[in-house]
Amino acid sequence: MIGVAILSVALALGLGASGERDGRAGTKVVLRDSDYGRILFDSRRQAIYLFDKEDSTEPRCYGACAAAWPPVYAKGRPRLGKGLDRELLGTVKRRSGRTQITYGGHPLYYYAHEGPGQVFCHNVDEYGGLWLAVRKSGRPAPY
Repeated sequence: MIGVAILSVALALGLGASGERDGRAGTKVVLRDSDYGRILFDSRRQAIYLFDKEDSTEPRCYGACAAAWPPVYAKGRPRLGKGLDRELLGTVKRRSGRTQITYGGHPLYYYAHEGPGQVFCHNVDEYGGLWLAVRKSGRPAPY
């Protein structure tokens, strides 16, 4: 009974059963094949893009831009699939306070009107820049 009470308190404080901070598994970024080579997707098979007008990890896509190109939010501790470089993975706080995933120094986005496995918006010029699929190097896929 005491063990259950301790575990309940630990979980309420965001600690795992071992007493360490809960590293709650969050959004997973993976590599998948596409018409543009192997590019980043999330675990639900949504293609991931970068915005070439963002020359740092600071997001510049807000308002109507973020409605069309939703940020890839961390939703816990971001995870990487096989073949991706942990040193390229990062996060940034948006104005809202939510945490957005970055990779290779770029904030990451989805396109709002694509379904799983679809990559329709590589090399699309919108909101003052190009939207490009992301390779495992963190650089844009060729176009």
